[in-house]
This record gives sequence, structure tokens and C-alpha cells, in this order.
Amino acid sequence: MAKIAMVIAKSNFRDEEYLHPKEEFLRNGHEVITASSTLKESIGRFGTKVTPDIDYKELTTDDFDALVFVGGGGASEYFDSSLAHGLAREAYRNGKVVSAICIAPVILSKAGLLQGKKATVFPDGENDLIKGGAFYTGNPVEVDDRIVTGNGPDAARDFAKKVMEQLK
Repeated sequence: MAKIAMVIAKSNFRDEEYLHPKEEFLRNGHEVITASSTLKESIGRFGTKVTPDIDYKELTTDDFDALVFVGGGGASEYFDSSLAHGLAREAYRNGKVVSAICIAPVILSKAGLLQGKKATVFPDGENDLIKGGAFYTGNPVEVDDRIVTGNGPDAARDFAKKVMEQLK
């Protein structure tokens, strides 16, 4: 089974966008590694407490088969992170599934990964995706090549299913 690295913000990540995909991944026999910019407990918007397994700066593409950036307001800490951008680009270059949900597709856009690709995002991020050269669809979930984007918490389970389909 696959290893899936889920990157959450140090605070204010969107609980359902972490919990629901993680539940789907585990139920389907995949291993989940939770990464963040701190090893201290991260707290979601609605109070979910998560102690990350690894600092995302330590992640290498050998550690996972799929990379998931979890949304929520806190995800903005990765918008202009050259480390987050580099990890996403390297993962894509190495044939991994690269994904993001809610506002987090902005990270992929700013990393240059959505140029010429169909993608979706929480409505606040539409301009950032278009600026990054994406074809914004507004759909709940979008798949283009090995890139999966979701537009928010209601799409979290479908988003997880699309990530797993790309792993096959």
C-alpha cells in the first residue's frame, strides 16, 4: 500500500480536510505521515489536535507516494514557502501524486505546478490559480495528470478517493 504525506499548518488547518481524507486513506490500507512546520501540537480551526510525525522540511520524495496539502486559513503559511514549493515540484517531477484542498491549491499554483492544468480551489483562491496559469473550473474536485485539487471541506472524501485513484 501507498504512503501518503499530509502537510498541515501549525495552526488553523481545516479539521475535516485532514480528518476525512486521513480516515479514507487508512481505511483503504494506506500509511499516513503527518507533516507540519513544527513538531509541536497543531490545532485545527475547530479544535482538532494533531502532533505531527515529521517537520515538512525533513520530508523527501522517498518518504511518500502522494503529497497532500491540507487547507484552512493556516495553509497560507506555505503560500510563499520556497521549501513547500520545492517539495511539491520535486514530488511531481519524481512521478508522485501531488494534491491540495480548499485554499491550499494556491501553494501548487505559486510553485508553478498548475500552469496549463485544470484545477479548483476555495473561491478565495480563484485569482491566484488563474494568475498561476491554471484553468479554474470551480468543480468540487479536479484531476489533471497526477495533480488533484479540491475546493473545500464538503469535497474532502471525494478528494481523498481521487488521490487514491491516482496511486493505482
